[in-house]
Amino acid sequence: MRHPLSRAIAVAMVSFASTPLLSDDAYAQEAAASARAPAGDAVTLDQVLVSAQKRVTNLQQTPISASVVNDEALKDRSAISLGSLADGSIPSLRVAPFGTRSSALNIGMRGIGASGDANQPARDQGVGVYVDGVFLGRAQGLGTALYDVERIEVLKGPQGTLFGRNTEGGAISIVTKAPSGEFGLKTNFGVSNYHGYSSGVHLDLPRVGDVSVKIDAIQARRDGTTDNPMRGQPDFNGYDKRGARVSALWQPGDDFQVLYAIDHSYDATTPYHAQYLGGSTYPRGPLLGAGASESRRDSAIIGVPQDDNIGRTDGHLLNLSWTIADNLELRSISAYRQLEQGQLDNGLTDAISVFAPNGEFGRYSLARFYQHQYSEELQLIGNTAQVEYVLGAFYYHETVGDNAQTPNTLRWNEDGSGYSVINMPLDLDAVRIDRASKAYADSLGLFGQATWTPDSLQHLHLTAGGRWTKDDKDGRLYIVNGAASDLRFDGSWSRFDPMFSVAYDLGENAMVYAKWSTGFKAGGANSRSTSYREFAPEEVEAIELGFKSQFWDNRARLNLALFDSTIKDKQMDFYLPLAPGQTRTTSDTTNALSEGTSRGAELEFSVVPLDGLTLSLNYAYTKADALTSPNPYYVEGQAESERFATVLPLYAPKNAGSLGIDYLLPTGASALKFHLDGNWSDGYYTSEYDQTMTDDAFIVNARVALLDVPMGRSGATAEFSLWSRNLLDEEHLTMLSHIAGLGSYGIFNDPRTVGFDVTLRF
Repeated sequence: MRHPLSRAIAVAMVSFASTPLLSDDAYAQEAAASARAPAGDAVTLDQVLVSAQKRVTNLQQTPISASVVNDEALKDRSAISLGSLADGSIPSLRVAPFGTRSSALNIGMRGIGASGDANQPARDQGVGVYVDGVFLGRAQGLGTALYDVERIEVLKGPQGTLFGRNTEGGAISIVTKAPSGEFGLKTNFGVSNYHGYSSGVHLDLPRVGDVSVKIDAIQARRDGTTDNPMRGQPDFNGYDKRGARVSALWQPGDDFQVLYAIDHSYDATTPYHAQYLGGSTYPRGPLLGAGASESRRDSAIIGVPQDDNIGRTDGHLLNLSWTIADNLELRSISAYRQLEQGQLDNGLTDAISVFAPNGEFGRYSLARFYQHQYSEELQLIGNTAQVEYVLGAFYYHETVGDNAQTPNTLRWNEDGSGYSVINMPLDLDAVRIDRASKAYADSLGLFGQATWTPDSLQHLHLTAGGRWTKDDKDGRLYIVNGAASDLRFDGSWSRFDPMFSVAYDLGENAMVYAKWSTGFKAGGANSRSTSYREFAPEEVEAIELGFKSQFWDNRARLNLALFDSTIKDKQMDFYLPLAPGQTRTTSDTTNALSEGTSRGAELEFSVVPLDGLTLSLNYAYTKADALTSPNPYYVEGQAESERFATVLPLYAPKNAGSLGIDYLLPTGASALKFHLDGNWSDGYYTSEYDQTMTDDAFIVNARVALLDVPMGRSGATAEFSLWSRNLLDEEHLTMLSHIAGLGSYGIFNDPRTVGFDVTLRF
C-alpha cells in the first residue's frame, strides 16, 4: 500500500500556467482530497492541480510552459526567500542580486527581462512578481523571507494579456496558504552553521461565526560567510529576515467571501564580497596587490566599516469573490504596499580600490530607496457550454524615489602597507548627495481572454485574448553628479498585447499546442543620465510550440516546449565619459534600432519507477543573441569602435538543468524522506557590455527528514530534518566584471551551509 504522504510530495517540480485563484479554496480542497485519496496498490504520479486562466485546471490540460515549486520542494531545498532559487532549480529562471546587494533582485527568464541596474526609480524589470495576485513593482524587497507558501508558479514567455506590463520575459506568482477555519498550529525551529538560526509559527484558528483567521510569523538569521577583518564590523553576506502576516477570511454564504491580509517584513543584509581576481594595471599597493585570487576567499583583504542594509515592507490586501450565478463569478483584488530600503554597500573595496600615498579609498555606496503603490484589479470569470472566458480591468499607481552618496571611508599610509578609518561615524548631512530622483507611474489596463471548445470537435481548444494598456510616467532628477538639477521627463504610451493559442488533445493523456503572444517592459527614463530623456517600452513577441503527456499507467510525465522570441525596441544603456569632478558612472538609455532573438527548448520529466521513489529532470536550452545598435551619442572623430554598441543577453546560460531524487520510506506511522537535487548551468554574462562569462556551475542540495513522529496521544506530530545547501562546497563566480585599469572582480556563490530543523504540528 502506498504511504499517504507520498501522494502529497511525489512531484516537486511540474508544469502549469496562469495566475492563482483569488482565494484558492477550490485548489486547496482538490489538493487535500488528492492527498487523502487511497491509491490502492497503484504506483502513479499524483494529479497536479494549478490555477490556469483564473480557474483550477490540471497542469497537463494547460497549454503553456511553466514550472511550479510547491511547499514541500521549498523545504527540501531549504529555501527561505525568492533569492534561494538562484541555485538554478528552475533552469529557465535566473535570480541574481543587484551588484553586491541581495536586497534587490535581478530576475530573467529565457534570457529576457533582467536589468543590469535595479536602482532606477523610473525603470522597470521585465519579469513580473506577484504575491496572491498583487504585483510587486520594485526589485527592492524581493529578497524578504517567504511566508507560509503553498506554491511558487513560474510562467515562461511573455504574459502581456493576463498579466500586462513588465512581463515580457514571464511572470512569477507566489501563492500563500489561506485560513482554513480549522485549528492547526505548526511551529519550527532550526540551527545552521555560520551561527544561523530560524523559527516560525503558523497558527490557524477555528472558525468563529463566518470568520476564519490565520497568523504567520517567521524569522531567519545568519552571520556572514566572508570575514570582515575590521574588528567590531559585521561580516559579508549575512542576513536577518523576519516578518508577520495576519489574514482573515469572511464567508457569510456559499456565494460570497472576503479575504483581508496585513503583513510586515524586516530584511537586514550585509553586502556580498566582491573579490579581486587580478589583472589591474593601476597601482594596488602591497596589501591589495598580494590579494588577487581566483578561488573563493574566506576573508576580505581590507577590513571595512559597514552596517546592515535594512529594508522594511508593509502591505494590505483585500480580495472579494462573489458568485453571481452558477457559471459567473466577480472578483476584486485591492492592495496597498510600501517599502523603504537602505543600501549601505562597502563590498567593492577590495575590487575597485587603487593605491596612492596617503590617498583616500574604500568607496561606501549609500542609497535610500522608497516606494509606495496601490492597485485594483476586477475580474469577471464565466463559462457557457462551449466557451470559458475572463474579462478584467486593472489600475496601478506608484510613487518611487532614491538618492545616492559615495563617501570614502579609508586612507592609505605612505607606502600602502596599512590604512586607517576616516569619515566615521558618518554624518550623512555632511556627505554630498551624488544623485536624487523621484518618479510617478499610472497604468490602466483592460483585458479579456476566451477559450472555445467546439461541440462537434471537443479535442480542439481555441483561445484568443488581448490587453489594452495605457501608461503615464513622469519624474524629476533633482541632483546629478552632486549638482542641483531640474531635469524632468513626462512620458505616455499605450499599446495592445494579443495572444492566440491552439491546443489539441491526443487522447486522454497527451496534448499538443501552439501559442503566439506579446509582452512588454514599460518605458521610462535613466536617473544616472545627464539628460533624463524618456525612452519607449521594450517589446517581446514569441511563438511557443508544446507537447504534454502522461504515460506508463500515469507513472511518467513528459512536457516539452520550443520557443522563438523576438526582442524589439531594446532599452539600451550608453555610458558616457566621466567629466571633471564626477564621481559616479553616467549613462543614458535609448531604444535599439535593430531586433534581437532568444530561442530555445525546455523539457520537464518526472517518473515514479517504484513506490515512494520519484525522479525528475528539468532542462533548458537558450540561445539569446547579442543586439547591436548605432550609438546615438557617437560624434565624428571618435574611435570607429564607438560608432556601434553591442548589448549582451544577461543571465542566459546556453544549457541549464536540474535533477531531483525523492524517496519516501514508510516506518510504521512515520516515514523517512530522502531528497537530493543537482543543478547545473553554463556560464553567462552579468554585464551588458562586459565580454567575460561567469563560471559553469554545479550545485547539490540535500535533505533527510523523519516525518510524522507521534507526540503523545493528542495527535501532535514532530518532524526532524538534516539539510545542506551546496553540499559539495562547489565554488563558482555568480557575477564577473572587468574594468580597464582596475582588472577583474567577481562574486562567488555561497559556501556549503548545513542545518538541523525541528517542526511540531498540533
